[in-house]
Amino acid sequence: MNSQQSTDTLMMIRPVQFRFNEQTAVNNYYQKAIEGLSATEIQAKAAEEFESFVNKLKSKNINVIVIDDTPDPSTPDSIFPNNWVSFHEDGKVGLYPMYAENRRLERREDILDKLKNDEGLKISEIIDLSSFENDSLFLEGTGSMILDRPNKIAYAAISTRTNEKVLDAFCDKFGYKAVKFTANQTVEGKRLPIYHTNVMMCVANDFAILCADSIDDMSEKKAVIDSLEKTDKEIIEITEDQKHHFAGNMLQVNGTDGKPYLIMSNAAHQSLTEDQINRIENYCEIISSSLDTIEALGGGSARCMMAEVFLPRS
Repeated sequence: MNSQQSTDTLMMIRPVQFRFNEQTAVNNYYQKAIEGLSATEIQAKAAEEFESFVNKLKSKNINVIVIDDTPDPSTPDSIFPNNWVSFHEDGKVGLYPMYAENRRLERREDILDKLKNDEGLKISEIIDLSSFENDSLFLEGTGSMILDRPNKIAYAAISTRTNEKVLDAFCDKFGYKAVKFTANQTVEGKRLPIYHTNVMMCVANDFAILCADSIDDMSEKKAVIDSLEKTDKEIIEITEDQKHHFAGNMLQVNGTDGKPYLIMSNAAHQSLTEDQINRIENYCEIISSSLDTIEALGGGSARCMMAEVFLPRS
């Protein structure tokens, strides 16, 4: 089966209690508390950004399956489903071990049932890696791994949330080969690991967005670039500053008419140079949406909000 890099179907979770998550802020340096907003105002702003984003996607013929979060248990980051689940063309579903205890509650069996029963999607096997949590080993889905699906390559920046042992288990079960490296960012003068690979890298059909400057080890940087070049990707490099505006947190998605789009936040879009935009637009149109509240409090952006659905129709 020829695997596709981009899907026309996304699963997104509508937030009910979105807020700053103290448990993830320990090593997500992108999160910022917003002073002077009540919990109700924060949720209202996040909900507004979410609906506006979903409507933009739907207006381009992208199929969005929206599932409501539940108020109980409290899951402030449920808006980022790509960390706990991945869906594959052969009907396999991956479930992942999560660093923050309150994020583990996001894994919901009823969501998988809904995809089968309401959406007519086929799930052939559930590969559940979440037991690695018992050993404090984590791999947060397609936040931790950037999957090149046709070439079966998983690019992964090793960190507290992206453990090599769990990555190897994923590769073994799903038939991928890992390209491992360390990606850093400067925090108060120190170089510290980036918590998720998908803030510094995006792999599309024919190009890749890469913050190569965040890979300090020269041989690792060369290995990533070589792998991308060998798989015929044009590399569009972004700076560390652009990465801070979530310019690495992008995803290529197709409309149901087959037209490709690169999806990102307004902040990411506005950080790009004219040359970078032109190079992207050689391949696909850009869709961007304002996600300021979600980015600040959640420390994640457009890509994190979309779980790509590749499951076959039953």
